[in-house]
Parts: sequence; C-alpha cells; structure tokens
Amino acid sequence: METVAVAKYIRISPQKARLVADVVRGMNAENALTTLRFMPKKGAKIIRKVLESAIANANQTESIDVDTLYVKKILIDGGPMLKRFRPRAQGRATRILKRTSHITIVVDEA
Repeated sequence: METVAVAKYIRISPQKARLVADVVRGMNAENALTTLRFMPKKGAKIIRKVLESAIANANQTESIDVDTLYVKKILIDGGPMLKRFRPRAQGRATRILKRTSHITIVVDEA
C-alpha cells in the first residue's frame, strides 16, 4: 500500500530539484533520509522534509510497516513562474523567470 506526500509552489527550479531526486529514487526510506541529510544542495533539505512527511503519512496507516518503506516514485513538476525584469544596455530589459516546483513523493512497502 503506497502513501503520498506533496509540496507545492516550492521556490527551487525543477531542474535543480531533479538532480537531488534522481539520487534517492528507489532507495530504502531510511537510507534516503540519511543521504539527503548530508547532501550539500538546497533541494536536498526540501526533498527530505517531503520524504519525512510521506513516512509520517504512512505511519498513520496501521497496516504499513514503516521500517520496510522505500521511495517508489519522486515527481518534480514545474509550477508557476515569477516574472521579473533586469535592466540591460541601451534602455532595454530582459525577463528573468524565477521558477517554482511541485514535489510529489510516493513511498511503498518493499
């Protein structure tokens, strides 16, 4: 039986978050938490919090053994972008896109 945790509108670009997600996809939940705790990336802290939430959600279900959980699926989808402008030469302006992410983690029993 699988359990899901979702974090929406997180201020990190999906490309940078996917670098971290690819490392822990398919891992045992405890090993994934340990790996994320010592990874020096911004996305690692965010994904660790969502993974802890997914484990806590699984803990609420009586039929699931938390010790046998593994990361079944991690989806990093793009959210809405904040559009900002930066002044450039000769009176022009360039658009800067501040990207957001929606993070979905599915954990399941091994």
